[in-house]
Amino acid sequence: MLSTKIICTIGPASESPKILEELAVAGMNVARLNFSHGTHQSHKQIIEQIRELNKHRQFPIAIMLDTQGPEIRTGDLEMKLVPGKHVSVNTPPNEEKEGTLFVNYPHLKDDLEIGNSISLDGGLMCLEVLEKTEKGLECEVIHGGIVKGHRHVNLPGTIVKLPGITETDKQDILFGIEQNVDIIALSFVRNPETIREVRDLLGESAEHIKLIAKIENQEGVDHLKEIVKEADGVMVARGDLGIEVEMEEVPQIQRRIAFLCAKYGKRLIVATQMLESMIENPVPTRAEVTDVANAVFEQTDAIMLSGETSIGKYPVHSVEALARIARRTEDFPGVNYSKKMLKRHTGQHLAESAIQIATNLKIRAIVVITRNGRGAAYLSNLRPHKIGIYSFTKSTSVLYSMILYRGVHPFLMEFQENPEGTIQDALRILLEKEGFAAKEKVVVLANILTGEGFCTSLQIRSIPAV
Repeated sequence: MLSTKIICTIGPASESPKILEELAVAGMNVARLNFSHGTHQSHKQIIEQIRELNKHRQFPIAIMLDTQGPEIRTGDLEMKLVPGKHVSVNTPPNEEKEGTLFVNYPHLKDDLEIGNSISLDGGLMCLEVLEKTEKGLECEVIHGGIVKGHRHVNLPGTIVKLPGITETDKQDILFGIEQNVDIIALSFVRNPETIREVRDLLGESAEHIKLIAKIENQEGVDHLKEIVKEADGVMVARGDLGIEVEMEEVPQIQRRIAFLCAKYGKRLIVATQMLESMIENPVPTRAEVTDVANAVFEQTDAIMLSGETSIGKYPVHSVEALARIARRTEDFPGVNYSKKMLKRHTGQHLAESAIQIATNLKIRAIVVITRNGRGAAYLSNLRPHKIGIYSFTKSTSVLYSMILYRGVHPFLMEFQENPEGTIQDALRILLEKEGFAAKEKVVVLANILTGEGFCTSLQIRSIPAV
């Protein structure tokens, strides 16, 4: 099994039960629902299909809700932009009309200065501000094309006056709580206050939901350390990030995020355009193969596909290609930033000892018995090479929370009153379902209830013969 987890965006190309099952077989661990598209009803149908699929899978698929975020977009009218020509840009409260480009951000004229850029549709088109007018801006078209309705607008280098989460996001998050999603990815996170606001919205009933901050602009980069410390993980959303900052800065930002996630023990997701050419082609470019391999080599928890699986012609092939690249790259130790990790808890030191024992004795697996998932997280954060982490819990919500952890293979299992019985049950599962040999040695890290409360036990055990 892969240590690196695979996230697939679900859309028209992949939302049928048949394709969802094929994606799962190919290696999908997390299904991403992009709330920039679709309705609550359409997303609910996909969630129900994944829940049904999970009834028949040993390792279930987690569900990620990805918020639309505080986006800026063009109006409904389509418009042709010719390089070198001038175009008027109107903003609210002005109405959209033919011959002008409408942008739904009322502070556009105030926030931009002469010479600033407006990027359209993922950077495919670009305008330069020439002057401010009564209704908006007069701009020159630098890179032209056809702007279709409701296209995404970026303002590189500009601090925008947008809320951390919009009213639409709040309604989507409440829907996600109702549907018991496992992960929420927050778009365009610019500061840690946004994470805290969403945690308040989740409340105690949804504490199990992991919050992933998507870093997509310069302001998010500027507050990166505080965001990493506050969130459960970070997504390097390289599409918008590569427009909002100079593109040559993106690899360095990705590496910095990887380092900070390792330091603070947070999940790391690398996303956007990983196998972009496979939207149209059955095989990736060699540059894309190298890009995926580099993300795996940097010990990311998960790699994510967007258009490749949501609207592409080859969704299953894309996952198969991603898995093949990851599997081959995992043969090598990779860049391990975890040596810089801050260790504040006894459990972290015990996890380090467990990995050291397994490494020295050439034991290929660590079994962790956990009630809250922390033991699995501690082990995953240390990025052991070629040592599987088999995590057993009695909580369904904890099980799903561990799906995103690099190297962790989670199991749901009833715990016995006698801790020894629980450990023996876990070892038998490895024998019967995971191909372990009788009398094979494993390291066991168990959270055990004793007369004095919970304590953590570290042992070397043998797989039982029967």
